[in-house]
Amino acid sequence: MKKRVTVLGSTGSVGRQALDVIQREPESFEIIALSGWKNTNLLLEQIKYFKPKYVVVKDEKTSKELKNQLPNRDNCRILFGEYGLIKIATIKENDFVVVAIIGMAALKPTIEAISAKKRIILANKEIIVSAGEFVMKEAKKNEVEIIPVDSEQSGIFQCLQSRYLDNIEKIIITASGGPFYHLKESALDSVTVEEALNHPNWKMGKKISIDSATLMNKGLEVIETHWLFNIPANKIEVLVHPQSYIHALVQYDDGSIIAQLSDHDMHIPLHFALHYPERLKNDLPRMNLSKIGQLTFRKLDSKRFPSVDLCYEAIKQSGTFSVVLNAANEIAVNAFLNQMIRFKDIVKIVSIVMSKHQNMLNPSISDIFYQDREARKSTMKICNEYKM
Repeated sequence: MKKRVTVLGSTGSVGRQALDVIQREPESFEIIALSGWKNTNLLLEQIKYFKPKYVVVKDEKTSKELKNQLPNRDNCRILFGEYGLIKIATIKENDFVVVAIIGMAALKPTIEAISAKKRIILANKEIIVSAGEFVMKEAKKNEVEIIPVDSEQSGIFQCLQSRYLDNIEKIIITASGGPFYHLKESALDSVTVEEALNHPNWKMGKKISIDSATLMNKGLEVIETHWLFNIPANKIEVLVHPQSYIHALVQYDDGSIIAQLSDHDMHIPLHFALHYPERLKNDLPRMNLSKIGQLTFRKLDSKRFPSVDLCYEAIKQSGTFSVVLNAANEIAVNAFLNQMIRFKDIVKIVSIVMSKHQNMLNPSISDIFYQDREARKSTMKICNEYKM
C-alpha cells in the first residue's frame, strides 16, 4: 500500500529533494498535497507530474493565477495562506507530512498536523529551536513520531537505541567549521557575503550557509537535540569535523561510541525518514572510505565563534530565550546578506538582543509568536544602528 504524503515547502531545496526521492519510487508513495508559496512556475511543474489533490500558495491572487494555468482545474483544489497550510497538514488522506517550510510559518501547520496524529518528517530547525518544549509535549500527548531529516539530527536518531537511552553518556554533533574556521580572528572583519556563502562541503540556501559560517547553525542544532531527544545540554558536545562524513555520534556509558556516516547528500536522510521504520535499498551515493583516507576532528573554538555558547545559554535560561535568539539571528543574517552589517556583527547583535530580553517561562503559542515579532523589531533597530 502506498504511503500518502503532504510536502509543505515543495519548491524549496529540501522539498525538491524529498520529491526527488518520492519520484524514484512511484510504487511506494502518493503525493496528496503540496505547498509552494510564490514559486508558481516550479509548483505548476510539480502539479502536472505528481497530480496532488490540494495545493497551497501565498495569497488569493496567486491562487487564481495558478488555477488559470492548470490543464485540469477540477482535479486540484488551490488554497492559500496559513489556512491552506493547516488544511493540507491535517486532511484525512495524509499518512505523514514533510515539513520543509523554513522559519516560523511552519509552526502552526506542524502543531495542527500533530494534533491530527500525522507522522512528521521534519526539515525545519526554527520551530524546534523556538517552540521545542511545546511541540514535543504535543507530539508525546498525541503519540506522534517526529522523524528529523537534518543530517546531524537524522544521525542521532539512527544511532540511538531505545533500550539503552538511560546509558547515554554524551551526544556529539559534528560541525564542518564552515568556510572560515581556519582564519585568524582578525581576518573575520573583512569577510564578504560571497565568501560566507561558499560552504566547503554542502550546497545550501543563503540563510543556512551564513549560519554555518558563524557556526550558529551548530548551536541551533544543540537546542534542537536537547528538545527532540530530551537530552540535557551538558550531555551535548560539538566537535569540528571538516570532512563532514560523520554527522553525529552517541557515546554510551560503557565506552562504546556509535557513529552515523554518509555522503554529503540530503537525499539519504530523506530516504530513511520517508521509509522509516524500514530501511530500504536505494541507488544513492555510497562513501568510499579508502578514497577519503582520513577523518579528522578538532575541539570547537568558542572564543572565535561564540554563537554556540549563546545557544547553550538559551537552553539554560529556557522559556522564550530561544525564541529571541532564533528571531534575532534571522534578522541579523538578512542584514548581513543585504550588506547592512559586517559578518562579525551578526552574533554580536544577537547577543545584545538576548541580553535585553525579559524572559517568559512556559510560554503559550501566542506568547512565542509575540516574542518572535518583538525580537525581530528590536534586532532590526540595532542593525540600523550598526549600518556600515
